Amino acid sequence: MADLADQLADAELAALVAASRAVTGPTTRELGPAAVRQAQRRRVLAGPTGPEPAVVEQFDTPVGVPVRLYRPARRPRPLVVYAHGGMWTIGDLDSHDRVCRRLCLEADIAVLAVDFRRAPEHPWPAAVEDVVGVLRWAFAHAEELAVADDRIAVAGDSSGGNLAALACLRLHAEGGPQPTAQVLVYPNTDLTLSLPSVTEKATGWGISTDDIAWGAELWVPEPGRRADPAVSPLHAPELGGLPAALVVTAEHDPLRDEGEAYAARLAAAGVPVRHRREPGMVHGFLTLDAVSPAAARAGQRVFADIAELLDAPR
Repeated sequence: MADLADQLADAELAALVAASRAVTGPTTRELGPAAVRQAQRRRVLAGPTGPEPAVVEQFDTPVGVPVRLYRPARRPRPLVVYAHGGMWTIGDLDSHDRVCRRLCLEADIAVLAVDFRRAPEHPWPAAVEDVVGVLRWAFAHAEELAVADDRIAVAGDSSGGNLAALACLRLHAEGGPQPTAQVLVYPNTDLTLSLPSVTEKATGWGISTDDIAWGAELWVPEPGRRADPAVSPLHAPELGGLPAALVVTAEHDPLRDEGEAYAARLAAAGVPVRHRREPGMVHGFLTLDAVSPAAARAGQRVFADIAELLDAPR
């Protein structure tokens, strides 16, 4: 435990990881999507609610995708279209409600959370199409959404970061409107799971590499397709011309290296990139603010970076 505490950012995070290492029982793969969703739902209901923005409104968009809109005030603000994490199979508007509330208030921006379709019921490309559809709708209704200066970014954490990156690639290829920026927090960028951190951090740090592989297999059942650039943005042959990016990775995360490789490739292609590796952090730290002060501070840094990236007027 002493060694673990030395590696992680605070004692609360070390205790959480130690408890996860002590858990025995069925794996995520053995439980299956329905049981894992139910367990997540119980955790969300038992957890604290987030801060209260001025406006929280849930509705169905004309493109057929439910969303939840958070506004810090009724005056015009930049907008972030947010795709939640959850291995493409779990997570929903409620699982990341606290994250979106904090982002809204701490960055002083509007947030539009996307309730995209999930695997295995809806495999690739359904989730990508949903995020792209909501972005297109937001571009067309920027005035109605009170978007300041047409500043619309796309963001996501974990598999949601994968969807945000893929949405940017899709919109760039189409030649239409593109987001002002892309925010990728500990993103999946390589579904082949072939970089060193996938092995180095495979178990014992919260999420396991097998958890990630399980989600990837449900979302993209054909193994040969997982290296397709339409699934794994790290494999895209050309990244030039994409929106400016904020990429945040965590030290003790199986996905660390692929997030950092994608940041490096974006920068090499001439895309303005800000990358930061959060030391002592594990995957999913945006959702751990209520149990770890260090995770809360790491989230605050992410939200401050987003506000600066969007140059949110005060």
